[in-house]
Amino acid sequence: MSDVSIPAAFGGGLISFLSPCVLPIVPGYLSIVSGLTVAELAEGSRRHIVRITATTGLFITGFTLIFTFLGVGIGAVGDAFYDHQSTFTRISGLVVVAMALYLAGSQLLMKPALYQEFRIHPRLERFGPFAAFAAGAAFAFGWTPCLGPVLGGILTLAAQESSTSRAAFLMVVYSLGLGVPFLIAGLAFGRLTGVFAWMRRRGRAITFVSAAVLAAFGVLLALDEFTWFTREFTQAMDAVGLGFLQELG
Repeated sequence: MSDVSIPAAFGGGLISFLSPCVLPIVPGYLSIVSGLTVAELAEGSRRHIVRITATTGLFITGFTLIFTFLGVGIGAVGDAFYDHQSTFTRISGLVVVAMALYLAGSQLLMKPALYQEFRIHPRLERFGPFAAFAAGAAFAFGWTPCLGPVLGGILTLAAQESSTSRAAFLMVVYSLGLGVPFLIAGLAFGRLTGVFAWMRRRGRAITFVSAAVLAAFGVLLALDEFTWFTREFTQAMDAVGLGFLQELG
């Protein structure tokens, strides 16, 4: 696994959480999966800690499982194109650039038909104690204009890995980048309301920055220069004393 893959996947998950398509609905999702009202979450009572941790953990597990299966599938596709890896990488890069333009366009173009959201809303009461898990799986199956392109970029990165297990692991890392902030938000909701409000006001800027990073990643792939970037990234990590993180892959 390339040295840049793990931080890129985790960062992609974090960007997904901060996106205008996810951050505003975090309170609603936390309320649904925990069974607590937004006011009870904001109260931050210690008696709710176990409940919030358990239900949010199940929610995270739900979408992690789906994203991991996607990683296995995309890893198999990468394996199938192993003999044409350079061509596959270049085409993937062009696709990523297109997704970056789509992401930026979500903040510029007034074309509702192009930027419709698709979310699955199962009747969670049917799932009993596994309702939070089902909600997480439904969340993963949904499509939003700002979550989809970032996820697609990470899946493209997963397709470059040398095995399906590594591709799946990369999607687990992405899920952690998305899931850890969910858990932190649930446990410290009352103290983070101001932070959430600040980030929501800057959702447009966050989207543009995310699109720029995604486009740069796509250009590197299209030019088949990702190896060069990995080498430069490795040297930069060593220079700041974070070279040990390279061993995580």
